[in-house]
Amino acid sequence: MELPLELLNAIENEAKSISINKLASLVSSISKRYRDERPSSTNKFLNEHEEIIAYIVYRIPATYGAIYTVLNHVKEIYSDFHPKSLLDVGAGPGPAMWAATAIWGDINKITLIERDENMINIGKKLSSKSTHDPIKNANWVKMDLNSLFEITKHDIVIASYSIGELIEEARQKVIKKLWESTNDILIIIEPGTKNGFSRIKKARETLLSLGAYSIAPCPHDKECPITDDNWCHFSSRIQRTSLHRRVKNGQLPYEDEKFSYICVSKSPHNNINSRIIRHPQIRKGHIIIELCTKEGLKQVTITKSDRDRYKKVRNLKWGSTFE
Repeated sequence: MELPLELLNAIENEAKSISINKLASLVSSISKRYRDERPSSTNKFLNEHEEIIAYIVYRIPATYGAIYTVLNHVKEIYSDFHPKSLLDVGAGPGPAMWAATAIWGDINKITLIERDENMINIGKKLSSKSTHDPIKNANWVKMDLNSLFEITKHDIVIASYSIGELIEEARQKVIKKLWESTNDILIIIEPGTKNGFSRIKKARETLLSLGAYSIAPCPHDKECPITDDNWCHFSSRIQRTSLHRRVKNGQLPYEDEKFSYICVSKSPHNNINSRIIRHPQIRKGHIIIELCTKEGLKQVTITKSDRDRYKKVRNLKWGSTFE
């Protein structure tokens, strides 16, 4: 997977005024800060313009990849969904709108809520380079999620990497508000860590209690079978650009972003039987897959003797649906 060329060019254009060594230093500092102190809604995590530039170089490829992968999962299941409007809450520099319009070209109304004015400014700069009018003319709203926001309903509501910045009490209120703000589907994405999945699992419980229907990744609306000593997450692989490799001192031509998510809808559309929740283990003569099914967690072994099934499974990946 690669970033849209317009977005890639816009990022590199913003970064060209800063030396590679300075960008690499800033990226290292930001990365360490993210590991040591989770961003919160009460502090300003990025303070200087150069830090904002380093952030978009460092994080947009990964967040775009995660969001794009999630939306593909949704489209696979909900194939007759043709959204016209998108609300991105806690939008940062706006990677969700680039991913969503790449999946659904009919989106013509985009609203982005973000509390950090610097993020809004850089998001507007990036979107101004798009030839796609809905992106170029997106409506940016400066707003703190802790406030009681009111917004018109949109067909899709996305909150990616944002609810983790809220305290638990505020988080539940925001999740309910997000649910009220969608005409159809709500997607919440968090880091693919134990804590990130814990937030997703609680969000899922809240949304199902409000009458939501699970679309993805879950094949059911029952209680999540994942126990506290484990967590459900997926991975997106995005190709690194030359700039991205240099600022991250990366040797590999790609980067993997791990994430947890939930997508729910106002009406049921989920007709899958199971989903692969770990990398398939390809062994000599057989493949082992870990599944979340309508009946719970299962491990299935497919041997070469089951030729058609074996051939099909060899092409499946972590996150694929399974019959």
